Amino acid sequence: MINQDHLKIITWSPDRAREILAPLRVGDCISLSGTIYTGRDKAHQRLCQELAAGRPLPVDLKGQIIYFAGPTPAKPGEVIGSVGPTTSGRMDAFSPTLLRETGLAGMIGKGPRSQAVLEALQETGGIYLAAVGGAGALIAECIRQVEVVAYEDLGTEAIRRLEVENLPLVVAADAYGGDIYEAGPAAYRQL
Repeated sequence: MINQDHLKIITWSPDRAREILAPLRVGDCISLSGTIYTGRDKAHQRLCQELAAGRPLPVDLKGQIIYFAGPTPAKPGEVIGSVGPTTSGRMDAFSPTLLRETGLAGMIGKGPRSQAVLEALQETGGIYLAAVGGAGALIAECIRQVEVVAYEDLGTEAIRRLEVENLPLVVAADAYGGDIYEAGPAAYRQL
């Protein structure tokens, strides 16, 4: 199910988000470089509360990717601490709203997503990428810069802007209804 034949090298550009995402399919392995944001459930809840109240968001999410992560503090001389993916299901209540109302292009996390999220990805042309759980220290090596940009009071759950280089990911759900958490097990059951 995972397509390692042709690693797709992607330099992220929010202005070209849909063009970049269109050819990606479930199982594709990618190496992502560029600017992404972190955000977990508390930040997602606040973003949705701001939208519901008609207030502007502290970050323009149009064409952006949110990595569901709460990094640990950086050790001296390091850019960031361990930054492994959070279980994505914790954001399922908020992701459809962010995809539809902000133009959010993609999300990075671990684990399956709800049917509502999968439908919102299809409607918006979005994507869900999986990072390897338990590899937070290795993922941190792909991060070149980090800056808190919103909700600093949330500590580790604040929204951060990350500059990443060659972040290894797998397309877990695409804009065409593909879902690796369904397709992968189904393929093995056929063996």
